[in-house]
Amino acid sequence: MSANIVIGTQWGDEGKGKIIDLLASRADVVVRAQGGNNAGHTVASGSETYKLHLIPSGILYKDTLCLIGAGVVMDPKDILGEISELSKRGLSFDNLKIDPRAHIIMPWHIALDGLSEKFRGNKDIGTTHRGIGPTYMDKYERSGLRFFDLVNPEIFREKARSAGELKNAIITKVFGGEALDLDAVIEEYTEYGRQLKKYMADVSVLTYEANKAGKTILFEGAQATLLDIDFGTYPYVTSSHPLSAGVCTGTGVGPLMIDAVYGVAKAYTTRVGKGPFPTELFDETGDYIRDKGHEFGTITGRPRRTGWFDSVIVRHAVRVNGLSALCINKLDTLAGLDTLKVCVAYKKPDGTIIRDFPPTLEGLEGCEPVYEEHPGFKDDISGVRRFEDLPAVCREYISRLEELCECSIKMVGVGPERTQIIER
Repeated sequence: MSANIVIGTQWGDEGKGKIIDLLASRADVVVRAQGGNNAGHTVASGSETYKLHLIPSGILYKDTLCLIGAGVVMDPKDILGEISELSKRGLSFDNLKIDPRAHIIMPWHIALDGLSEKFRGNKDIGTTHRGIGPTYMDKYERSGLRFFDLVNPEIFREKARSAGELKNAIITKVFGGEALDLDAVIEEYTEYGRQLKKYMADVSVLTYEANKAGKTILFEGAQATLLDIDFGTYPYVTSSHPLSAGVCTGTGVGPLMIDAVYGVAKAYTTRVGKGPFPTELFDETGDYIRDKGHEFGTITGRPRRTGWFDSVIVRHAVRVNGLSALCINKLDTLAGLDTLKVCVAYKKPDGTIIRDFPPTLEGLEGCEPVYEEHPGFKDDISGVRRFEDLPAVCREYISRLEELCECSIKMVGVGPERTQIIER
């Protein structure tokens, strides 16, 4: 019996899917608690690779209960497409359940996402244009449509028309966009609700009862700590809480249920889209890491920005998430580099050295990374399965990251497969 959380400690894309898949193979229940189809996990299992958007990673195991919590925003068209594609590959969705409180992404949310980004011009946030932010805006304005509404046609028709009329006014009169055909939208989404209704269940109750029954529960994180709406690099963040605390509010469980919180990081750092990135590399080393690590977004396909490992942000993640342990992925990507650098602090424009991540962009502006250097390695470590069999320089690198991040490292990834995770 255990209830564990896996979250990202950088800006996302840390390879959480691989760690989640390993733990999901040992879990009875897997829960997704926040975010939307702007997140994604890539899971390699044998000769198969699965790119999951909204569906919990436990779907790869037919007896695992897969839950989508109230904190998630759901695009019904997208999730039905995902179910269809994965069903063709032999996966069963008999154990998928979606909380009636989860909010629904509507076409006007997607339209407004694109229009508002265009309006910002060169000050745009760099969203995925999938309507995530506008959906969360409606949620907190208390005017959103929830999964319960979607699967009840009469309720949905009334609420969708009322919301749609207001959104059409904003689309046309504020942004000069084209109004949506509300009759067509209502008809289309009513059908989505009909197809999805069988999956509706109270995820808070199911999770609580599973815990009482001694089941093993895995809460899988989406996005990452530095994308948190409060504790990330605001405003270049997502619209929900990817922190460990977000699991409790997004699922409807108390914090005392949680036994351990695992944070995932790469042996270097990446970021997709706009926003600050103190250790970003703009040279051949950055290109080398990007190409060797196949650093392109799971959902968007955008090239990821690359940089050295930043212990300042990971130590920040250790603190705000209460991490039990770290999992360091993609150590193998660094093979071939003569020197490895690790950021241990920031130097402010006035020369002050700081070791805690600044709470605002203004505080971060002009900060330069303070590096320490470590010897690189040439060895192909993708076949190593025991920590003690790694080259000494690799073991020393991991040990130093533990000291700098003030958190034990329990797993080290040396390749994309689940079998390429070294457990300490």
